[in-house]
Formats: sequence, C-alpha cells, structure tokens
Amino acid sequence: MSDQNAQAGNAPIFNMQRVYIKDLSLEMPNAPNIFLEQDAPKVEVNINVGANPLADTIFESTITVTVTTRINDKVLYLIEATQGGIFEMSNIPEDQLDPLLGIVCPTMLYPYLRANVADAITRTSVPPLHLAEVNFQALYEQRMSELAQQNGESGNSSESGLILPASATRQ
Repeated sequence: MSDQNAQAGNAPIFNMQRVYIKDLSLEMPNAPNIFLEQDAPKVEVNINVGANPLADTIFESTITVTVTTRINDKVLYLIEATQGGIFEMSNIPEDQLDPLLGIVCPTMLYPYLRANVADAITRTSVPPLHLAEVNFQALYEQRMSELAQQNGESGNSSESGLILPASATRQ
C-alpha cells in the first residue's frame, strides 16, 4: 500500500481552478453615423496566447483576441478581450509543460472567450459575430517553427520561450 501511496503522490496533476475575464474593451468610434452605411463589414481577427507562473505549481493561461470590424475603412467596432484561467499543474514532465500551456489550456478557455465576445457584440445592436474555432495545436506548432527559424535551428525546439518564460520553468 505504501508504494501505491508514493506513486499516487507523484502522479501528474492538471486542474483548471478558475476562469475569468481579465480584460474586455469595446469601442464604436464612428457611431452613430456608421449605422447609416450600407456596405458589408470586413472583419479582422487576431489571437494571442500567453502564460505566466503564479506559484510553484499554479499558472495563469490567457487568450487575447482583437476583432476589428470596418465598413469602407471606417471602424464599426473594435473589441479586445482577454480570457484568463488559473491552472494547477504538478508532477508534469518539463517537456510537456509548455504544450499544456500553449495548447490544452487555451483550448479549454476559448469557448468562454467566444461566448463573452459574442455577448458584448450583441449588446451593440450590430449583427452578432461568432468567432471561428481555433486549432491551438497548429498555432503552437507554427510558433515553434517560427522560433526555430529565428534561432537558426531546423525542427522544433522544446525550449520555446514563447508560451512560458524560461525563468518560469521548474528545475
């Protein structure tokens, strides 16, 4: 029994402890005149993923989305939202920590972000916008490839520095 308890103490732990809106900003700089425009709006969406250590086994993961919608080069609305989450991660192998923070955590947070952005836009009286699904694994792999190119390496690097600062990695 003591061997099982010792093994259970070293078992990997991954839990989402909290989800929250860290930042939400909505601007409609050309209202009300922009409502008279008849042309279809053009939408630009940018997404950024981040992570920060809060304690030895506690991490904050964030997704920031910026949506700029224009009609004839005039901004209809600009929304920036950051969805945050606090995750507990212990006994996780070092090489798996960065992918957890860059893929798994954002995948868990994204539905909350989509709902909050859709809700905020709906309250402006303009047609709703629903953000498309995001493949965070492909996004992560693209960032790793770009980092490898910047470092003059070929292939993926396990020490990304993009998702989790090097000073946050556990020894």
